[in-house]
Amino acid sequence: MQPVSPGAPARNQPPYPILLTEAPTRIDAANAVWLQINAQQGVAGKSQPPLQPITSTIQSLPPNFTGVLYLPKVGTGAQMSEEETRESLRRFLNEWKTLLGVDPAQLTLVNDSSGADGTRTATYEQRPFTYQLRGNYGKIEVRFAPDRRILSLTSSAIPDAAKIQTALNAAAAQIRSLDVNKKLTGHAVSYLDATGNHTFAIESPIQAIPQQLVVYPRQSPKAPDTLEIHLVWEVALTNAPVNLIYFDMLQDQAFAP
Repeated sequence: MQPVSPGAPARNQPPYPILLTEAPTRIDAANAVWLQINAQQGVAGKSQPPLQPITSTIQSLPPNFTGVLYLPKVGTGAQMSEEETRESLRRFLNEWKTLLGVDPAQLTLVNDSSGADGTRTATYEQRPFTYQLRGNYGKIEVRFAPDRRILSLTSSAIPDAAKIQTALNAAAAQIRSLDVNKKLTGHAVSYLDATGNHTFAIESPIQAIPQQLVVYPRQSPKAPDTLEIHLVWEVALTNAPVNLIYFDMLQDQAFAP
C-alpha cells in the first residue's frame, strides 16, 4: 500500500491543488469578442491578439496592429473629464470582460498614472477570492491617449474564479485543522538568487511568523498547459536569507516568491 500523500484531498473533497487548464472554448470566445469589438469600431481585417498561456486572456495588442481602438465615448466634449474617464473605463471593462477574463466587479483600481505626453495608464487588481491573490496573476493594465485611443493592454486575470473559490473553501477547512508553526519548524526552503539555487532550514536563529492565508497560482511543473492554484500561508522571516516565504501545508512545501 502506498503512503497517503500530504497533498491528497480528504474523502469527498475537491482535488488539490486546484487546477486550471487551457480551454479551447476560452480561446474561441476571446478571439470572437476581439473580432466583434474590431467590427463595432470599424477596424478592418481579422487580426488576433496574443493570448496568455492557460488563462487565454489578452496578453497585448497584436504585433504591428494598424487599427485604432478606443475607450467608449462619454460626454460631448473633445476630451473627457475625470468623471467621464472613470465611466468610460467602467464601460470598457464590461465590454472587454471576455478578453480580460474577469468580472469587472472583481476589479479594484490600484494605480492611475499620467505620462509626460498626456497618456494615462490604469492598473487594476483582480480580487475574486476570500483570500488575497499573490504572484504574477490577477493584474490588468490599460494605457490610453487623451483622445481615448487604446495604446496597450494586458491582462493576467484568472477566469472561473467562482468555481475556484468553492474549492479554496474546502482546502481552507483542511488547513485550519493543522498547526502551521509545528509544521514549519525544521522545514527546508528553496530560493533562487543571482548566484543560483539555495536551500536553508527554518531553525534557530531564524524566526518564522505566519501572517495570513493567501492564494498563490503557479504553472504546473508536470503540465505546461495547467495552472496550479495553491492556498498557502504567507510567512515573514527574520535572520533568514529571504524575508518572505509561502508555505503550502497540504503539500508540505515551502518556497520563496
